[in-house]
Amino acid sequence: MTEQSTEQQVRAAQDAALELATLSDEARSGALHDIADAIDDSRDEVLAANERDVAEAEELLAEGEYTQALVDRLKLDDAKLDSIVEMVRSVAGQDDPLGETLAARELDDGLELYKMSVPIGVVGTVFESRPDALVQIAALAFKSGNAVILKGGSEALHSNRALFEVIAEATADQPDGWAQHIEAREDVDTLLEMDDAVDLLMPRGSSAFVSYIQDNTSIPVLGHTEGICHVYVDSEADLDMAEDIAYDAKVQYPAVCNAVETLLVHESVADDFLPAVAERYREAGVELRGDERTREVIDADAATAADWDTEYGDLILAVKVVDSLADAVGHVTTHGSKHTESIVTEDSDRAARFMRGLDSASVFHNASTRFADGYRYGLGAEVGISTGKIHARGPVGLTGLTTYKYYLEGSGQQVGTYAGEDARPFTHVDFDGEWSPGRLSRE
Repeated sequence: MTEQSTEQQVRAAQDAALELATLSDEARSGALHDIADAIDDSRDEVLAANERDVAEAEELLAEGEYTQALVDRLKLDDAKLDSIVEMVRSVAGQDDPLGETLAARELDDGLELYKMSVPIGVVGTVFESRPDALVQIAALAFKSGNAVILKGGSEALHSNRALFEVIAEATADQPDGWAQHIEAREDVDTLLEMDDAVDLLMPRGSSAFVSYIQDNTSIPVLGHTEGICHVYVDSEADLDMAEDIAYDAKVQYPAVCNAVETLLVHESVADDFLPAVAERYREAGVELRGDERTREVIDADAATAADWDTEYGDLILAVKVVDSLADAVGHVTTHGSKHTESIVTEDSDRAARFMRGLDSASVFHNASTRFADGYRYGLGAEVGISTGKIHARGPVGLTGLTTYKYYLEGSGQQVGTYAGEDARPFTHVDFDGEWSPGRLSRE
């Protein structure tokens, strides 16, 4: 097979997108089960490729160029492959996001307008070192009828190649070129210039990286930036519950974007709450960095100004004592990344003030920030967590990869009939109904 240039790959995806949009849900879901089966059957090859990536990453870790958190995100094992296979099957089992009648309106007798859900088209993605991200994004793209350009981190090069080859082989009888894999940084630069062929870019990474993408393309960008997430322990919190939530949000899996990075504690409960949770954190190997008031209660390193603005992705936690709920909201507003925040309180009014007062994509009451995830939200998986507001927000699943267009069903109407002195008035009446081609001519 002749190697294609990046431009040729994007053009192939553009052609495939038109065909992919016409496939039935049964065909798309069946292909996803084929992908799940193929990954399950290719464990040895995928794990061998991943071992190469991990070995190279551990060498760079020893040299101080990589962090342990990055190496942890990179690793695959049988349990993670099980979850990948389950995720693909979960996406296959989601309701079809395409062809849904979002609204129906009669413009006049025999003239009906339908707003219909359709794929976006060609989606370009650039994502971090987790190899499972490639499978998540590919599965969601296919189920939603989108062609996809996949660019993973160089740290996961061998893993991504192996997984992409499995996916490509499993979908060999599907629209040719629906998924494309690019690897070099210059390939990304080419992608950014192809605004006539690429409909949406979804970068996952730091704010600086997402800003670079936005500044160097005219293609719409749906950014997934860092997760500087907060847990606020309120004056009215159940402290046992707060301890469990704060512990889970940091320790359960610290290397991901929905792990808590800053713990805020109301001054009235700091003396009772902090010693117990600090002991649990220390037993788990968490490094604590506290403000002056925190360090009056527990042993912790002194937090610097930079700590409040840092996504650690590791067993490190910044802790601050605040005077009020308003101070907690103010701190999150100043230092947060609009990802996920949680308040622990038994006072529903105070919870409502916190949740309504923040501009984050997800805001929780009495729950760990780790629930901010497409799979846990019932979306099957996610292509990323959007911290912006348009067009999708929070974990982006199938519906976030759709847009809409209008279908008009008529019976010979002409615009001239509705213009001039003798203009016929529009009825403009909304009704419950599903579009089907030629519905009016059958009545």
